[in-house]
Amino acid sequence: MEYLNLSKEKTSNFMLSRIGLGSMRMGDVNEGISTIHRALDGGVNFLNTADFYGNGQSEMLIKEALKTRRREDVFISVKFGAMQGVDGRMYGMDARPEAVENYLRYTLSRLGTDYVDLYQPARINPHIPVEDTIGAISDLVKRGYVKNIGISEVNGDILRRANAVHPISLVEVRYSLADRHIEDELLPTARELGVGVVAFGVLLSGLIGGSSQEEKLKSIGQRISPEALDAMKTNLARADALKEIADEKQATLAQLAIAWVLAQGEDIIALVGSRTASQIKDTIQALKVKLTKEDLNRIDRIMPKEQATSSYMLDVDIDAKGLFHPKH
Repeated sequence: MEYLNLSKEKTSNFMLSRIGLGSMRMGDVNEGISTIHRALDGGVNFLNTADFYGNGQSEMLIKEALKTRRREDVFISVKFGAMQGVDGRMYGMDARPEAVENYLRYTLSRLGTDYVDLYQPARINPHIPVEDTIGAISDLVKRGYVKNIGISEVNGDILRRANAVHPISLVEVRYSLADRHIEDELLPTARELGVGVVAFGVLLSGLIGGSSQEEKLKSIGQRISPEALDAMKTNLARADALKEIADEKQATLAQLAIAWVLAQGEDIIALVGSRTASQIKDTIQALKVKLTKEDLNRIDRIMPKEQATSSYMLDVDIDAKGLFHPKH
């Protein structure tokens, strides 16, 4: 395993694995526990969850998995604030400062711990000053319930404003071969401020190198615009053209996609949502895939940056109440 040192003016000095395990899609409890244990045994110590993943089931699964492990050896990152209907549909984002402690109270109970290593709003409400939301989390840092503050899906300006209130340890954002939007503004800002990057969507929700692409595209297509869906299909076609390079490296296409993200900087963590023990084992093997400058140039020729477009996030605006409104 490779690690990065999380230390800059933060409340902890933690060596974070550059492969992170996301738990959003873990379903079966026994399989989920086995996957987490395999990840920890392989050197992965970064566990990423959210209070709305599985309506809290993800946090409770992590609690069960860590019963036989030392809590201080694991870094738990938690997102909060998503509002869901009784049908499971996400309909808004609650980033009100007065709601932050309430969300954390339930998270601590489900995780069975008295602190979280990193706490972050799943998304910022543009109608609520980011300073207010981060300020509320900062109060929880002072009280010892939160060790580090993170932020997700923001631009460079919002990151800078948040960091001025309290040092931001990590920014979680979409980043992959098919989505390189952070390279122009957010990534340089994060590096200027000394903020690490947690890249999610590395495999485009499992589409790169995965199976059942048709079913997954159908499901994703219900949540995004037709234009975004077309862009995703184009990106997948380009990704398939990378198979020759993957074969040369004796790697899978998924491992190549992870290796590419890791090759973009030692301050980047690749967050992958492996569901099974065998999947996380294969994911960790991506660390063995070393890409030369020529390899990276070949990849750029196949998937040029200017054609790597955002293509699968919820296509919505957020109103003053935090409610989502489709853009299409």
